[in-house]
Amino acid sequence: MAKSSVKLDAKIPEGPIANKWTSYKDHIDLVNPANKRNIDVIVVGTGLAGGSAAATLAELGYNVKAFCYQDSPRRAHSIAAQGGINAAKNYQGDGDSTYRLFYDTVKGGDYRSREANVYRLAEVSANIIDQCVAQGVPFARDYGGLLDNRSFGGVLVSRTFYAKGQTGQQLLLGAYSAMNRQIARGKIEMYNRHEMLDIVIVDGKARGIIARNLVTGEIERHSAHAVVIGSGGYGNVYFLSTNAMGSNVTAAWKIHKKGAYFANPCFTQIHPTCIPRSGDYQSKLTLMSESLRNDGRIWVPKKLEDAQAIREGKLKPTQLSEEDRDYYLERRYPAFGNLVPRDVASRAAKERCDAGFGVNKTGEAVYLDFKSAIERYGKEQAKIHGIQDPSQEKILELGEEVVANKYGNLFQMYEKIVDENPYKTPMMIYPATHYTMGGIWVDYNLMTTIPGCYAIGEANFSDHGANRLGASALMQGLADGYFVLPYTIGDYLSSDIRTGKISTDLPEFEEAEKSVREQLSFFVNNKGSHSVDYYHKKLGKVMWDKVGMSRNAEGLKEAMAEIKAIREDFWKNVSVPGGMDEMNPELEKASRVADFLELGELFAKDALERNESCGGHFREEYQTEDGEALRDDKNYAYVAAWEYKGEPSEAVLHKEDLEFKDIELKTRSYK
Repeated sequence: MAKSSVKLDAKIPEGPIANKWTSYKDHIDLVNPANKRNIDVIVVGTGLAGGSAAATLAELGYNVKAFCYQDSPRRAHSIAAQGGINAAKNYQGDGDSTYRLFYDTVKGGDYRSREANVYRLAEVSANIIDQCVAQGVPFARDYGGLLDNRSFGGVLVSRTFYAKGQTGQQLLLGAYSAMNRQIARGKIEMYNRHEMLDIVIVDGKARGIIARNLVTGEIERHSAHAVVIGSGGYGNVYFLSTNAMGSNVTAAWKIHKKGAYFANPCFTQIHPTCIPRSGDYQSKLTLMSESLRNDGRIWVPKKLEDAQAIREGKLKPTQLSEEDRDYYLERRYPAFGNLVPRDVASRAAKERCDAGFGVNKTGEAVYLDFKSAIERYGKEQAKIHGIQDPSQEKILELGEEVVANKYGNLFQMYEKIVDENPYKTPMMIYPATHYTMGGIWVDYNLMTTIPGCYAIGEANFSDHGANRLGASALMQGLADGYFVLPYTIGDYLSSDIRTGKISTDLPEFEEAEKSVREQLSFFVNNKGSHSVDYYHKKLGKVMWDKVGMSRNAEGLKEAMAEIKAIREDFWKNVSVPGGMDEMNPELEKASRVADFLELGELFAKDALERNESCGGHFREEYQTEDGEALRDDKNYAYVAAWEYKGEPSEAVLHKEDLEFKDIELKTRSYK
């Protein structure tokens, strides 16, 4: 395999880590307000990262063009985030600080993230909460009126701000309202139902995009002085995931093919708390917020015969005594218990189910039980209300009220999908593909290896290493969009104040549009025999079976060969009904799946190259005696940034060595 000796320049500022961001901002070039009116910026994606970036850049005075494939920016997949957003405000007085959030994030990412970026994230986190409160985001409050906090996995403090189980929706509505203010002023030109299908590079700089109007089918050229990709993650490469059905890798993959390095594609998060798969007919999975692990206890039966009886419907979980239940996270990780990080909790659930203790018909589920919490809260409420010797019935009634106030909409959602009352019967959960820590490589400025092209939020790789801590996705998206990119992009755009409008008649636009038209034309004219979903499902099965929660060299080599074969068959035999000059959802899917079929192979190649286990990347050959991840800091403490060279198998690896000056590299332990 071709490897590069080129050292990637992350452009990390000099000086102590606590001063880097402040010092950087003090010395960058700025664009004055009058000149900002002459500069155009394209933002692709309107989730928390893209929406907050578009609103802030427009507020500063830039002319922004924002694109989303949904019918409204408020339908971005950020809306589905449930449990909360982290910030080091220490409202609980439990010892939190900027440094501790920084430390927890680097440790949670299994020491595979860039220290400087993570410290900056922790530093600006507190500002996000103030910004969102000012926008009217209805965060939960405690009895005294202060903002409430809860815990998430991988930390020993309560730093997660939340709005019931709808935090993503409420934060997105805040960003959307900020966008709407700028749309009304004419500073944001909003292109709903538009999908970016290529980036245009002129004289080595990102100068625009080719987009398709998904309603009319029209191919459009849009120019700008800089392009910002905030299009989310690539979890749908697995077909079944918690992502929205439309979530895709296309915008990120198109810039990768034009020169943006793709970093750590194998770092993908399997979320431990999802509603289990019920059959092969399913097209997506549903997330149950990790916040439920604050009060829910995870268990399986201790005896194989009990698990078997439950699977066969002969025994109910409520009939099992405490002595017959294995609270395996509390047993294995006493310090953190049910609040271990996601990768640890996911592998532990898989291990129990693989050993035969799974509790649903497929054998792929464990219990998340609120019985103890309901009783605890019920007794507390009885005392508060002065009820002497309350009956068990009264205790449960009072306890259920407290749990409903904290998690009610999540319990409703579960009951609608599973048709079981989780107040009375333990929830069933199982790990599922959720978030992608890998993504487009960016430097400290959030710029990709294409000058003038930026990647923010889940679309980049920068902050979460090999495993994202819960409630940090919303934090990173809003940090990038509200507080980081608006500074860093100005430094770049300061050299464009005399450039003037970029013409879309340039040959580079012509060429990019021609390429897009050719691909779309191929799809609608190819008289194949299989649907797009047929190939997507085949890819997803290979990914889950061989590049899923655990991987090994043999399986990864097989996956690469199988994905290549699926891709070759796709280009010969895919069938896309309808035309290209009209609304055509199957044509949209075809373009997206074509990109997934390339990404999937690079994903497996990256996993094969990384001969260690860390975070969400678990190689069976590299584990401790008790089944924990075995990192190799001597050989793999680097970011793997892949350069496109045609076939995914020919991608060239560039390494950004990770330096740990402020946090000691050590084995991650939650025991």
